[in-house]
Amino acid sequence: MLISSSSLDGLFVGFKTSFNTGFNGAEATYQKIAMDVTSSTAEEKYAWLGQFPQLREWLGDRHLHSLEAHGYSIVNRDFEVTVTVKRNDIEDDRYGIFAPMIETMGQDAKKHPDTLCYGLLADGFTKACYDGQPFFDADHPVRDANGRETFVSNMQAGTGPAWFLIDGTKPFKPLVFQKRRPYQFVSIDGANTESVFMRKEYLYGVDARVNAGYGLWQLAYASKAPLTHENYEAARTAMKTLRGERGVKLGITPNVLAVPDELEGDARRVISNQTRAITVAATFPDTATVVISNEWAGSAELVISSFL
Repeated sequence: MLISSSSLDGLFVGFKTSFNTGFNGAEATYQKIAMDVTSSTAEEKYAWLGQFPQLREWLGDRHLHSLEAHGYSIVNRDFEVTVTVKRNDIEDDRYGIFAPMIETMGQDAKKHPDTLCYGLLADGFTKACYDGQPFFDADHPVRDANGRETFVSNMQAGTGPAWFLIDGTKPFKPLVFQKRRPYQFVSIDGANTESVFMRKEYLYGVDARVNAGYGLWQLAYASKAPLTHENYEAARTAMKTLRGERGVKLGITPNVLAVPDELEGDARRVISNQTRAITVAATFPDTATVVISNEWAGSAELVISSFL
């Protein structure tokens, strides 16, 4: 290829097409557990966290819900990946070998929010949320019906790999994915750039300014106990009976079960199989195995993430 401004422009268009093919063809699932928020500054402060206002009968004056200043902020971070293409490869018409790499960059950019959001879930046993407690904790402070401080759990203890129940039915989610500048394909490929002059290299890359953080812990439940029908039922019950400030039921609806790769089989047995086997008493001291309908089949959408 004869290198000129027009040929480099055409090469950029071709690489960008490859990037878009990878980006548009990849599947990301973070929006099932996180809400998208557009950021306009270096960081965003989420003062409303901790409030769960609900309708009440209007008797007398309105009851004013103040947005408590918890001081929980999410600071935007810069992310990038850059590759080099040798000038000789372009002159020798070998630029086509880079198309799969550029397409992979597009796939990775699409999935990058997954790495941040599912990574936050996995770290939720140690990283703090707006109330100062770990996101998954046995001692979240909540005021009861009499205004006294009590403590609420959104976790189930154990020693195995963690699995997570999520209420993804509401406009707000347990996590926040914050976008200051979306993922974009960029280049330095002018004929007189320093990289070309000094190293005979054209630069192509992806960058973004984003971050993820914790939202409402009330909408997520984590367990390190074995993923069984019994533990799954206990986790759902704990979420659905959760009460917020002043003892009001929150109406939580767990509809997503997120698991790491190693729990895929257990998760499918719990919520995908139509039947399950149980052990019942028979003639003493014998027991028998019987097959019954699986009452939890289809009770949640299964999300399997390699980033957990």
